[in-house]
Amino acid sequence: MRRYLAAALLIGWTITIAYFFIQKNNSDKKLYREKRVLMGTFVEVVSPRKEAIKIAFDEIARIEKLLSKYNPESEVYRLNKTGTLKVSPETFYIIQRSKEFYHLSDGAFDITIAPLMDLWGFTNGDYNTPSEAKIEKALKLVGSDKIILHQSSFVIQFIAPGIKIDLGAIAKGYAIDCAVKKVRTYGIKDFLINAGGQVYCSGERFGKPWIVAIKNPRADELASYLELKDKAISTSGDYEQYFFKNKRRYAHIINPKTGYPAENSIASVTVIAEDGLTADALSTSIFILGKEKGGLIAQRLKAEMKIIEK
Repeated sequence: MRRYLAAALLIGWTITIAYFFIQKNNSDKKLYREKRVLMGTFVEVVSPRKEAIKIAFDEIARIEKLLSKYNPESEVYRLNKTGTLKVSPETFYIIQRSKEFYHLSDGAFDITIAPLMDLWGFTNGDYNTPSEAKIEKALKLVGSDKIILHQSSFVIQFIAPGIKIDLGAIAKGYAIDCAVKKVRTYGIKDFLINAGGQVYCSGERFGKPWIVAIKNPRADELASYLELKDKAISTSGDYEQYFFKNKRRYAHIINPKTGYPAENSIASVTVIAEDGLTADALSTSIFILGKEKGGLIAQRLKAEMKIIEK
């Protein structure tokens, strides 16, 4: 967990640099900001309206209670334990959307990778390189086609014991979307939410677009800046959570078809989309699929992608 939070801090640092320039250029105006630990990472809310902060945090905390695989009271935890559960419309929705991305990405995006995440130690930080036999066994439990959705009753059912889901590649984006919607119901339009690299820029910062920085994953520097208004941005990379063994980097983004950490020429991929859920899920999909295939999906969803290669 400490290693994961350190990575989140690094991502947050790039955003902080952008905020520095914003405050410097608008020294006569004030931005309120606060950071809390939610959904396994640091979440930061920034706005010229102070009340936006509590509204956003309360909504994200509510979503976390539904989707956390670590909280015994959450719906995802209970679903993983029982294999069948009647869930809330929100949990049903995000799993339904996850299955849509599974088919759209030809299986590259798959929330049933939880057994593989456990096997590699990315769930608890006890990293190891499992044997091929163990990977093959875990792969038999992977595949979102093994999730049955009962639309009329909001019941979710796994077709075999041992199947588990991990919403780590989509939940933060969805939680941000919920927070954005909630904050706007109070008539607040200008704010920014950053959940460990999943960001939504709502409205403007004193009449100008929000500035978000993309970090170079292989250097202690910023790769570029983006000016955004009413857009979501998500970055996935091999520098967020990883370990080395025999001088080889093993990142936490698992290819659900091979059972091994994804390997290609990409160090990080940043997606800019209309909503956080799409940006979050798409950045993971592209990282696994690669630039060419991933680019086709981004184009289909009218999203923009920026790739930094190794």
